[in-house]
Amino acid sequence: MAPELAEVREWLRKASLDRRMAEAGLAQTPPITAAAAFHSQQAAEKSIKAFLVFHEQPFEHIHDLAVLLGQCAKLDADWAPLRDSVEPLTTYAVRFRYPGPPDPSVDEVQAALDVVREVWDFVVVRLPEEARP
Repeated sequence: MAPELAEVREWLRKASLDRRMAEAGLAQTPPITAAAAFHSQQAAEKSIKAFLVFHEQPFEHIHDLAVLLGQCAKLDADWAPLRDSVEPLTTYAVRFRYPGPPDPSVDEVQAALDVVREVWDFVVVRLPEEARP
């Protein structure tokens, strides 16, 4: 059975919206880094899940990027080198959503956005044109 390309595109559309929200958070004065970090993690997560949907691989509804990357690496070994840069974004799913730790720095969030762009590019080039948003 062929993957549902509309669903893949929707995951990528949502990932793109999260990336844009992260960028918008950094553009504020002062920057809203906690929200930008959260949306960076979400953008990476949704891009990864788009890849899994394309390959018709079920996944748990989790935010653990290491687990999701592990699933991807079973399908395409080229995912393995991304693990070290992607895995740290997992903490952004919940760490800054509640009072406690200090907000991340602009540099930390910018680095996270760089990873998000890398993941996006990595996923998109592995999809057929009709699966891209």
